[in-house]
Amino acid sequence: MGTNFDYYKKNLKELYEKYPNRFIVLKECEVVADFSDFEEAYDWAFKKYGIGNFLIQECVDDLREITQTFHSRAVFV
Repeated sequence: MGTNFDYYKKNLKELYEKYPNRFIVLKECEVVADFSDFEEAYDWAFKKYGIGNFLIQECVDDLREITQTFHSRAVFV
């Protein structure tokens, strides 16, 4: 099975038709929720799945607009 991001890229056209300009939460290569706001999506996904167990991606119609942002609780001293 590929990653959530691979799934997103492969299915971008269909996802954009269903979730245009929404923040989608992906878990195990499936859209489990969508939101209009990143912070709302993050809060929901973090509470439901815990850190590192999901992907939030803004659903845009152009692959050139895609960015990946990783959040970590790691502290470097």
